[in-house]
Amino acid sequence: MGKNKMWIIIAIAAVIWIAMSYNGMLTSGKKVDQKWADVETAYQARADKVQGLASIVKNAADFEQETLTAVIEARAKATGINISADNLTAENLAQFEQAQAQLKGSLSKLMLVVERYPELQAVQAYRDFQHQYEGIENRIASARVDYNEAATNYNIKIKRLPNGLYSGMLGFDEKPLFKSNPGSENAPDMDDALNRSK
Repeated sequence: MGKNKMWIIIAIAAVIWIAMSYNGMLTSGKKVDQKWADVETAYQARADKVQGLASIVKNAADFEQETLTAVIEARAKATGINISADNLTAENLAQFEQAQAQLKGSLSKLMLVVERYPELQAVQAYRDFQHQYEGIENRIASARVDYNEAATNYNIKIKRLPNGLYSGMLGFDEKPLFKSNPGSENAPDMDDALNRSK
């Protein structure tokens, strides 16, 4: 076998190897995109339910408007932050997480305040929301875990050699991960939250 033939075979093998590597990173990146869409869907389901809850609560006589207003404003902020899968940066994800945490906190406070309004607790739509809320939060948590798993696998794939040598040049950038919120490892003090809402 001549030298030229050997170099041609090596060049062809290198092109096939890079193409396979590129396709693997692309497939892994698309899985991250799909998991991000699942995260957005889970959060949107919560936002939609919160809108319905706000409608139920605002019709209650003498309900604390400040608490309801905080929920409505937090929902508007949370749904106003749209991050496409192509624009997932650590900064954008942190902003998204902060808005979602604010909505969750406002919603938790609202639900604690509702405990003092037996007429609201008797409304079937509110009871339906209470019943569905845990499932909504579980879907959000599950979507976040699935996204983190896909993003971690993708990040490893683009950093591992030889991909790490050229992944950045091909447009494969690291994806950020969800992190737990500070203090989330501690159970909330319900008595303290109720006292603060009075």
